[in-house]
Parts: sequence; structure tokens; C-alpha cells
Amino acid sequence: MSDVGIAMGQAGSDVAKDASDIVLTDDNFASIINAIEEGRRMFDNIQKFILHLLAENIAQACVLLIGLAFKDTRGLSVFPLAPVEIIWVIMITSGMPDMGLGFEVATPGIMVRPPQSLKRGVFTIEVMIDMLVYGLWIAALCLGAFSVVLFGFGDGDLGEGCNESYSEVCDTVFRARATCFACLTWFALFLAWELVDMRRSFFRMQPDSTKYFTQWYYDVRRNKFLFWSILFGFITIFPTLYIPVINRVVFKHEMITWEWGVVFISTLLFFVGVEFWKFLKRAFLRRQAAKDVRISGKSLDQVSEEKGSSGEDMQRSW
Repeated sequence: MSDVGIAMGQAGSDVAKDASDIVLTDDNFASIINAIEEGRRMFDNIQKFILHLLAENIAQACVLLIGLAFKDTRGLSVFPLAPVEIIWVIMITSGMPDMGLGFEVATPGIMVRPPQSLKRGVFTIEVMIDMLVYGLWIAALCLGAFSVVLFGFGDGDLGEGCNESYSEVCDTVFRARATCFACLTWFALFLAWELVDMRRSFFRMQPDSTKYFTQWYYDVRRNKFLFWSILFGFITIFPTLYIPVINRVVFKHEMITWEWGVVFISTLLFFVGVEFWKFLKRAFLRRQAAKDVRISGKSLDQVSEEKGSSGEDMQRSW
């Protein structure tokens, strides 16, 4: 007995239509393949949306919780991120890229994957581990940037009342907070591009492409909504940093100059960390596939199809 009953919409009888689960209105079996591909694309995009959103939430929570260790002269905690900064990242910076991930096209090899487990849903083991890894890595880099500006190049003075208002003694804290905010903003934007494919490298998302060094340039522009939302996020950070009153009074940070060097280095480390994690995932899947080949005696194509890729794609991309 089949799991899903299908009836023809034009040639089928009314009894068959009533008893079936799916009715093909055009009597074309190719529509089933198109529907499955679209369903898998939507499932993948929902996973990307959730992963991007929750990884950012984990990062912000860790920054705030660990940041409680920074004490001023009164023994009160100094926040690495101000409340308005957090709201800005959630509502403005991350909101539009989250939506943009929903417009992503199907990834290569999506139709050779096995069906998803209905018991697990979108929260697979891979998604939950990725969530922790990306969130903790972003938090570590943000806190590192905050500490470098405050303790590495600054005097380490956390001042007094730096959570409420700006003063000369709080200048270093405000500049360190702005650096942390800029890092978090850029990480949120670049993470959206990294999640276009959850396993392949950002620089090699199309395994069949011969543009080895420039393919990423075409990939980032393919999804117009995602591209312009990320570009919008880059632009909107500068008014929050450099417009008087808005920076000191609203966002509780100060305009930065040489601190952009810390932001650039932190962003480079972010890319290195994410790419290295993806490499580890591909290496793990490759070893698992090779192990299954030895144990089961199946061919590479058979095992790779069960793992969600073609044998040629496994050898080339994993």
C-alpha cells in the first residue's frame, strides 16, 4: 500500500479523486517532482531562517551574560551592548536578511537527498549544533573586540555610570561598545550569506562552476532581496555611529576611527571560523560515507545518494 494516493484531475474518476490524497490537475507526473523540489526548498529556507535568527540570539545572550563580569567603580556591570543596539540588530539589521533567506533558490543536489524525518522537523542535530557553534563564535569575537579596545589599546577604566550617559571617563567604554556593535552587525549580515548553503563554502556554493575565484560574486547577487537587505544593513550602521546625539544619547556609544581595524580583523576571523566549521562538517560526512561504503559494500554513488549528494559531487565538494 502506498503512503500517498494520487489521482488524475482530468482523466480520473470522481471516486478516485475523493479517495486520493493528491489530485494532479494537469495529469502530468512531472508536477509531482516539481512539487517535491519546491517543498524541499521551502523546508531548507525555513531552516536557514531559524538558524540565522537563533544563532544571533545566542550570540547576543552570551555577550550580555558574560558582559556582566565587567564592573565599574561602583561595582555595577557595564554592558558591552546597549539595549537599543540589541533591538537595532534584531529589528533592522537581521530582520530583512532573515526574510531574504526565504527567497533562496534550491541548493544543488536537493532532489537526491532522502526525505526529512517528520519526527525531527526543522530542528535537526546539524541545525542545533550549527546554532551553538555560530552563536558562541560570534559572541567570542564580539567580546574579544570589546576587550581589545577597552583593555588592549585603552586604559581599562570602566568609569562610572557608563550605562546611563556619556562622559569623558566613559569615552573608552563608549568606543569599545561601538566596536562590539559594529562587529555584531557585520557578523549578522555575513552570516546570512554563509547560510545560503549550510555545508558548502561561501566561495564554492556552485560545485559545477568553473569560476573558482569569482563565483561568490555571482552568488551574493543572485538573490536580489537578500543582497539589497544586507547592503541596507551595511549602510544604516554609519548614521547610528556618526550622527551626534543619536550615537551618545540613544545608542550609548561613540564614533570610532582606528577601531575599524579591529572590526575588519574580527570579520576576517569570523569568516575563517565559519569556513573551518563547514570544512569539518564536509570532512565528517565524507568519512561517514567512506565508512558506510566499507561496511555495506555499496558503491559510492549509492551511499552518497543516501547521504544527500551524488558521488561526483561528494568527491568534488566534500
